[in-house]
Amino acid sequence: MMKMWISFASMGFMLFAILTIYFSRYKIKQKFLRFITAFMAYILMIAGGLMMIYIVLSGPTN
Repeated sequence: MMKMWISFASMGFMLFAILTIYFSRYKIKQKFLRFITAFMAYILMIAGGLMMIYIVLSGPTN
């Protein structure tokens, strides 16, 4: 059951990262704010990917 919640959190991180990257590239004009939002988005994308790798490689549960 815990793996399900971890996978939902990682999918949420990735979705939020996609939206944040879109806004930082196309909607935000200030360079500093663009950098901060893009940096946060890439951190969330990496965290979501690592959580998904953990879920996939940990195998089935008992």
